[in-house]
Amino acid sequence: MLHHSMDAAVNRSPTPAAWASLALLCLVYLLNFLDRTLIYILFPLIKKELVFNDMQLALLGTTSFVIFYTILGIPFGRLADRVSRKKMIAAGLVIWSLFSGLTGVANDFWSIFFCRVMVGVGEATLGPAAMSLLSDLFPPEKRGTVQSAYSAGIPLGAAAAFFLGGHMGAEWGWRPAFYALGFPGIFFAGLVLMIPEPERGTTEVKSTQPENTAPVDWRLLLQSPVLRWHVTGYAVMAVAANSLSIWIPSLLVQAYKVPLAEVGVLIGTSMAISGGLATAFGGAVADRFKKTGKGGRLRFGALLALLCIPLWLGLLFSGDLTVMKGCFFLLAGLGLGWLGPAAADVHDIVGPKLRGLGVAVYFFVVNGIGYGIAPPIVGKLSDMLGGKDHPEQLGVALVICPIALAVAAGLLGVASRRMEAAKE
Repeated sequence: MLHHSMDAAVNRSPTPAAWASLALLCLVYLLNFLDRTLIYILFPLIKKELVFNDMQLALLGTTSFVIFYTILGIPFGRLADRVSRKKMIAAGLVIWSLFSGLTGVANDFWSIFFCRVMVGVGEATLGPAAMSLLSDLFPPEKRGTVQSAYSAGIPLGAAAAFFLGGHMGAEWGWRPAFYALGFPGIFFAGLVLMIPEPERGTTEVKSTQPENTAPVDWRLLLQSPVLRWHVTGYAVMAVAANSLSIWIPSLLVQAYKVPLAEVGVLIGTSMAISGGLATAFGGAVADRFKKTGKGGRLRFGALLALLCIPLWLGLLFSGDLTVMKGCFFLLAGLGLGWLGPAAADVHDIVGPKLRGLGVAVYFFVVNGIGYGIAPPIVGKLSDMLGGKDHPEQLGVALVICPIALAVAAGLLGVASRRMEAAKE
């Protein structure tokens, strides 16, 4: 396990500028997920106009985005350990907002694919740089809480995408929805440049021993068994978490004939209330779990995975819209409550000198599996089962989600035990 020295505490309380930076970065993360998620609520309209199958939708919604999002995450993570993090974030914000808006101009598969690739390129800058900044603005004991507050941008951004995208799509069409919700993000880049840029490691516990200024070998990340179990477990968990927003809107619209605007309200409300609260406060709960042992946050993640299994089964197989809506509402919370704790554990495992790269590796694996691999598999299964003529078969293909959650619970349990057994 990778560790930094923990001999003498640093007495530093968060400044008002730190809290303001957290609020702004949460807003930027909201815009990030709005632009990433918007296409999902518009899938039925795009599918109808351009005559795409579910496999093509999966490639446009996830694979195109995740190709460079994951590949560039590693060098961008390394860059975040060396250059101005706020400048990285501002540049990425301009790029992803621009190409999210330009998606509305696209008129075929490959032009939409290119715009989504560029959204992924821009968004790849945010995670490593923002999380590294926050860990230098707040002390370690608040890390899970702060990372969860930041991660609240995920459900809130998704909620905005479904609320606004569902309404705009139903009223104006899918192209104006991209224009109205994509381009405005460009104007927030100037505010990002006002964020303070603290010295890396400034809030870490300081050693009473002379500091080792030698660079840390990045290959140590690959040698950490705890990190391997951690990222694999959460990557499998992400299969279910991502499928919730990627496929359930299409299932409700196409198989259950729920109006698009109504689906947008349902999912937007669920993400905003259940998802927002669980993501924002999941870190605080996980930090309490951690007081029982170093692997406490991972035990919290495993518990969430187990709780989500019966909810997924109810969502997919009850056949009752009221039950399905209730299961979705709870899944929007329990299925996302692990985001902050997972990121906080990465930071604790890798230490300050490899934090940006460590987060990038975490994002690479989690998004590569959860966004890049799983959605096309689900889309292909749906097509093979006759999803074009029988859209309810998409629900059968999604049985992969409760299975993935069971596997994730086991992997995170192993990671927790490994962390408990690791030497300081």
